[in-house]
Amino acid sequence: MADNRRHMPRSPILTPTRRPRRHLAAAVLAGLLALASFALTQTAQARGPVPGQFDYYALTLSWSPTYCASEAGRDDRQQCGFGRPYAFVVHGLWPQYEQGWPQDCVLREKWVPDDIIEAMLDIMPSKRLIIHEWKKHGACSGLRMRAYFELTRNLFGKIRIPARYLRPQEAVVTTPAQLISDFVKTNRDLTSDMLSIQCGNSRGAARLSELRICFDKDGRLQSCGVNERRQCRAEKLVLPPVRGGNR
Repeated sequence: MADNRRHMPRSPILTPTRRPRRHLAAAVLAGLLALASFALTQTAQARGPVPGQFDYYALTLSWSPTYCASEAGRDDRQQCGFGRPYAFVVHGLWPQYEQGWPQDCVLREKWVPDDIIEAMLDIMPSKRLIIHEWKKHGACSGLRMRAYFELTRNLFGKIRIPARYLRPQEAVVTTPAQLISDFVKTNRDLTSDMLSIQCGNSRGAARLSELRICFDKDGRLQSCGVNERRQCRAEKLVLPPVRGGNR
């Protein structure tokens, strides 16, 4: 009997379709990227401007004569007018993330009472500044208004200002490193990584604008975060003398 199988058409073999490996790798990568994007979104939402959610405080001191010589300070008679010989003053107490910061959190208390303003004017010599700092930064602390300003005063009271910066009648010319050294020598628990000097972007001579000192949420000195690592790069730092009369 003749074998006719060779002349019969073979039944097709059904096999699962296989994607090329490069397509599979691309699909896996896309999935991982989607997960990473979702995770970042969730992190950003969790670290938004929610009162009480932050990592540390930056007590920010400004050099009042620098501010008073600026355009913003020219119309500020309360801080810069006659008989206002301020040197270092409190600019604010800022809740900070390790990188970035919250601001403009939902206000539980919107109106700053006159008695709180009066109590703070000796270290924050501007009603406008006190109100601004509460609305922009203070509300993010999670503290009630009165407690926030009490903490601001308490932390400022922990820092001793070196004698040469108390009320200089002539300009003080120094360097960023020397200014930090002066504060470290005057304050036993202070180390250089807890301080940050801000003076703009000049590499030559620049006026001091701010000195930031970092504290943890319990009011203890601590190292500063990424926000304060961009230090003043000027070769010389100039602190204008205090202003004692009419401008």
